[in-house]
Amino acid sequence: MQSAPALVLLANLAATLYMTGLIWFVQVVHYPLFAAVGEPGFAAYSQRHQSLTTLVVGPPMLLEALTAGLLLILRPAGVPAWAGWAGVALVAAIWISTAALQIPAHARLSSGLDVAVVRDLVATNWIRTVGWSLRAALVAWMAFLAMRPAPAP
Repeated sequence: MQSAPALVLLANLAATLYMTGLIWFVQVVHYPLFAAVGEPGFAAYSQRHQSLTTLVVGPPMLLEALTAGLLLILRPAGVPAWAGWAGVALVAAIWISTAALQIPAHARLSSGLDVAVVRDLVATNWIRTVGWSLRAALVAWMAFLAMRPAPAP
């Protein structure tokens, strides 16, 4: 199981599972608590949050995107091609949501607390939460297929 396709799949699975766990924490705990921080100091809190979050999510998101793309070329035996394409489509949806919805919301919050923006952030973040959850199931299934023994001749 140490072939290049298997290693790429393993890296993709690790990055996806990491991001899935993180996004559920963010969705259920972290973003809803933004409103509880309060107005005094929220702008500084928000700006610091953005810079620290980038350190935590940037590398695994890049690894996930890179390995999802590589799985189109280095597909493990037994994994259907459509699964790789579905994985890439989910990565694209997550990145588009991040760029179009979550990053602009965080930019607005860097000026100060706006409870309506926090509500929108929590609501739109479900796109990424569902996207990563679907990716986790998909990539775990791909790993299961890749680990099955080849049929006996």
